[in-house]
Amino acid sequence: MSEIDLSLVGSLSQPFVVDVERGAIRRFAEAVGEPSPIYRELAAARTAGFDDIPAPPTFPTSFRPPQEPAWTRDLDRRRILAGEMSFHYERPVLAGMRLECRLRFVGVEDKQSARGSMQLIRQQIEARLLDADDRAGDLVVTCGRVTLYRASRTEQDA
Repeated sequence: MSEIDLSLVGSLSQPFVVDVERGAIRRFAEAVGEPSPIYRELAAARTAGFDDIPAPPTFPTSFRPPQEPAWTRDLDRRRILAGEMSFHYERPVLAGMRLECRLRFVGVEDKQSARGSMQLIRQQIEARLLDADDRAGDLVVTCGRVTLYRASRTEQDA
């Protein structure tokens, strides 16, 4: 079934920078229905022990490379579904951080479901500190992402 170039497994996207801004954190918290004031108010964040406003735990889902990676660039968007996400934090993501991110193509797994065949595309983003003097390059968060790619109708009928 594979329309995905499996020779690209292990590939990395070009590095891209994410500037973590308070406004982006606030909007994300509002979008996911997170009511805690630590995601909106500096005083509340500091009372909770943070140096600045922290991002909600799922905030790295908003980290996107500026260009579609080679391994998904030519896929039919109508057949792509979001799958699972995972997050592993070394430290909280805070407003004011500047992160260098890279997306890695981890692998592909073929699956069969009641609705037909699909492939699970496994990817991972690593976000590392930039411009942080003695901590530059330190890993902040690793975000795993699984995307479902459904077989085309002609493949399903075959």
